[in-house]
Amino acid sequence: MGFFSKLFNRKGKNENVQRRSEDANVVNVKSEDDGMKWAIEKANLTLHYFENCLVSPKPTQQYFSIKVKIDDGRNIEHLWLTEPSFDEEGNLFGVVGNQPLDVKSVTLGQKIGIDRNLISDWMIIENGRLIGGYTIRAIRDHLSGNDLVNFDRGLGGMMVDEGEDYFLPSNKTPEGAIIAIEEAYDQDDIEKAMACKDFKIEARFMLNKIGNGIQDEAVENKTAEVLKLSFIKHMQENGMPKFNGIKRAFPKREKISDQEMIITEVCYYPDGGKSKEKLRTYLTEDGWKVIGPVQ
Repeated sequence: MGFFSKLFNRKGKNENVQRRSEDANVVNVKSEDDGMKWAIEKANLTLHYFENCLVSPKPTQQYFSIKVKIDDGRNIEHLWLTEPSFDEEGNLFGVVGNQPLDVKSVTLGQKIGIDRNLISDWMIIENGRLIGGYTIRAIRDHLSGNDLVNFDRGLGGMMVDEGEDYFLPSNKTPEGAIIAIEEAYDQDDIEKAMACKDFKIEARFMLNKIGNGIQDEAVENKTAEVLKLSFIKHMQENGMPKFNGIKRAFPKREKISDQEMIITEVCYYPDGGKSKEKLRTYLTEDGWKVIGPVQ
């Protein structure tokens, strides 16, 4: 995997995606870029999967690497570490896999220890396919034409698709809320499923969609109750959808507001099938809730 010496450096002070004049193969992305910020957040939210696989790797997993922020007091770079490991306190150790371009405190091939709070990405190559690698994807999303062709060529044949994401089921993130409700479906737990929803917010969206601009709380509450009863009846009569054995990817977040996110979910089914759906989520006082598919 020698391509790490030429790709994926990301500094903290570039205004747009650009190539370094010193090396045409190095691509930088502005640190304030929303896609890059989300990539780093996503990597940390799913880091538990990388750590578990590092301890007990699957036979199909051929390569592990982790990306960290290096600050020498003058410059900042995000560099990949090969041969990663964690000690009992969770501190990270690895070998610098990139030739640093600006920082002077580390060198290529140096083994270092670093605080886990400085982790900015992780990647696993599984059957030739990229799992994780969120900053790689963020950089790639900005490229087109020959730049994209050359970038992919630099990946050495590694396949980059939607990947697989391993958010924990939780109301702390939109993606976690989606997984939580899908787990409730698998368990045939209607109470748990309803706890992942907010029928009043759903009613508000529905009333706005049909053009009812009247902000009448009584109407909203009545509509919410109808939606709740309809949900219960549908599940009792038709059964809950099942997600056992599927693998998921959440390749896109669309921020509508600080409280509303539209999440794209890709499901890979055991029979080889695949589906893609956009789901509306909403942040309430009780955390993120799943409102439903975007029509």
